[in-house]
Amino acid sequence: KSLFDRCFALVFILFSLPLWGFAAIGIMIADPGPIFFRQRRSGKYGKEFNMWKFRTMATDAEERLAQVKEQMGNQMTGPVFKLDDDPRVFPFAQILRKLSIDELPQLLNVLTGDMSIVGPRPLPVYEVKDFEKAAYRRRLSVKPGITCTWQAGGRNEISNFEQWVEMDLAYIDNWSLLLDLKIFLKTIPAVLFVKGAK
Repeated sequence: KSLFDRCFALVFILFSLPLWGFAAIGIMIADPGPIFFRQRRSGKYGKEFNMWKFRTMATDAEERLAQVKEQMGNQMTGPVFKLDDDPRVFPFAQILRKLSIDELPQLLNVLTGDMSIVGPRPLPVYEVKDFEKAAYRRRLSVKPGITCTWQAGGRNEISNFEQWVEMDLAYIDNWSLLLDLKIFLKTIPAVLFVKGAK
């Protein structure tokens, strides 16, 4: 799995370089500031690492999180935060999110060994600290991934964290390279046809 991850990540980075340029130039024009966004996430066994994405929110997004939660609520049950039409997202970035271009820098996390191509999505450290159930923490028994079962099936349509965890644990308990391949192949049309993207 690790060998496949690194080889795929390297090849995909090379083939996707035009998209990296498109994202970088668009961000610089649409919302001057850092091109990349770095956030501390919890990886395998809870090990913290810096996860990279193309920046899709205003530069003060982290500072405004509490305010947005208070004013607009949370569409995801449990300890994680999710909000459609987040006001912190600038217009051009909506294109990056729709096409999942903002996720491309995570291929660098795969190369460094912090992430896998397929696996439970890594959550911010501050959200993981609020986990109350052992089942939630079992998500941390494998490397986090760029895509996973729920993203391949409907991407952002899930709003119940318990259901999200159940799908992740089913993946962990039934893992195989064939399963990884199936999830990856399902992710392609989900991205191309913008299924469930926000």
